Amino acid sequence: MTAPIIPGAEPLSHVGSTDIGALVLHGFTGNPGSMRGLANACVAAGFHVEMPLLAGHGTAMEDMIPTGWADWTADVEKAYQTLAARSKNIVVMGLSMGGSLTLWTGAQHPEVKGLVCVNPATQPQVAEVMEGLKAMIDGGIDKMDGIGSDIAEPGVVELAYSGTPLAPMYSFQTEGLTPLSQRYGSIKMPLLLFTSTQDHVVTPTDSDALMAAYGGAKEQVKLERSYHVATQDYDKGIIFEGAVAFARRVGA
Repeated sequence: MTAPIIPGAEPLSHVGSTDIGALVLHGFTGNPGSMRGLANACVAAGFHVEMPLLAGHGTAMEDMIPTGWADWTADVEKAYQTLAARSKNIVVMGLSMGGSLTLWTGAQHPEVKGLVCVNPATQPQVAEVMEGLKAMIDGGIDKMDGIGSDIAEPGVVELAYSGTPLAPMYSFQTEGLTPLSQRYGSIKMPLLLFTSTQDHVVTPTDSDALMAAYGGAKEQVKLERSYHVATQDYDKGIIFEGAVAFARRVGA
């Protein structure tokens, strides 16, 4: 039995008036609240929009502990198929782990028209960190301090969990980023990458590695004023306008 959805964390499904579809993906321990502004900008542009709530997210942290990469990719694939039934011109947009899932979707679906990543996690943690994480899990520790709400603008708060569940984090690293990081060169659709120069959750070097390895046309926009959750921070307008313009261009 899962807990009720946190108010503001609800998924979104919208039938648009154009032939462009946007799949919008939130991050690890976050929920659709962090991406609602971007999703609403896509709605306002007339796009078909699917913004799923990933398994274990947006309710209570205990609901997330048994989930992992396979659950989240299944949720993304389901939402993709729902959107593909309405639109043949799909652009995928994601923040943080949502950016990782955006890249995964591009690798799985070469027919996607474009990808928009905001501070994506692209590189697995080093072996020592992974060994430490595994030792904590094996020792019965199931969570550590939270990573949410890394926002520069005063008074703005992300509705993320207060802690970080360790087994899902381990799955994200080993089943998600480790194999995914070998696939970037095979992804060919255009990429628009937004990178905060100050990020306390995902190091900007993850964006650098993606830019170096990516196989298609790519453009990077540096965000000088925002931290990790840039879609809720000072530069959110730059992201919303840039993502919508990019989707119109590649989806035409």
